[in-house]
Amino acid sequence: MVFQQLINGLTVGAVYSLIALGYTMVYGILELINFAHGEIYMLGAYLGIIFFGFFTAAGLTAYSLPLSLLLTLVLSVLFCSAYGFTMEKIAYRPLRNAPRLSPLISAIGMSIFLQNYVMLTQGATDKVFPNLFGSSGFSLFGARITAVQTMIIIVSCIMMVSLHMFVTRTTMGTAMRAVAQDKVMASLLGINIDAVISMTFVIGSGLAAIAGIMIALYYGLVNYSIGYVAGIKAFTAAVLGGIGSIPGAMFGGLFLGFVESMGASYISSEYKDAYAFLILIAVLLIRPAGILGKTTEEKV
Repeated sequence: MVFQQLINGLTVGAVYSLIALGYTMVYGILELINFAHGEIYMLGAYLGIIFFGFFTAAGLTAYSLPLSLLLTLVLSVLFCSAYGFTMEKIAYRPLRNAPRLSPLISAIGMSIFLQNYVMLTQGATDKVFPNLFGSSGFSLFGARITAVQTMIIIVSCIMMVSLHMFVTRTTMGTAMRAVAQDKVMASLLGINIDAVISMTFVIGSGLAAIAGIMIALYYGLVNYSIGYVAGIKAFTAAVLGGIGSIPGAMFGGLFLGFVESMGASYISSEYKDAYAFLILIAVLLIRPAGILGKTTEEKV
């Protein structure tokens, strides 16, 4: 039973981690909380249903299910990355030198706009993602691990490792780390700050799209409001791990998933959403920078 809850927590936590990475990357570079990021995740789920439905109607799914899923994933990532790129251009770049409250209000406005945009275009009722794998899976240490859970865990691990390699071993990743440390010095060294910030939004939005498709596969239902709850939890995961830290976002998401799963199983499922915030409060009282965050001292 315990191992089963660990698997369930790992599955949901992996999704939280992918969303939290977008929050922490944007904050690390802009020191901005992109509250519209949860809606990009929601758009990814809807786009997954739309594209997969199109491939099913065209007969591609009957010919090759893996190809249909791959194309659905790629197209959803491209569209959500375009949304993230456009959102940064319209809602955040003009306010880059404005008081901090202005981009925060703009982010909340974008979140409300995207929620209503999806509700008006797709309807307020739940959308169904077909159950592609049925009850297929395998047993391990008394726990039942479904094919969808296996896929979510594997894909999430690949994405996290790929992002870590990109940030640490590529020219653009080095530029991102430089901009995060000192924008002025990075610009003096010839780094295109605008290009780096745009790439950060593109990558974060792509990861959120993947998370959206996987959660649609896992639960089978999506609606226009799922981005709000998931976004708040992913933001909590980012703060829990240490906002601005990529390893911290990964750890925070997984830890949050475990806490939710264990709390719902052994305490009460009615308070599942509250456990994460109770843990967050406890951690921040002890370590305000987060579990893996770096404590910085302000010099006067």
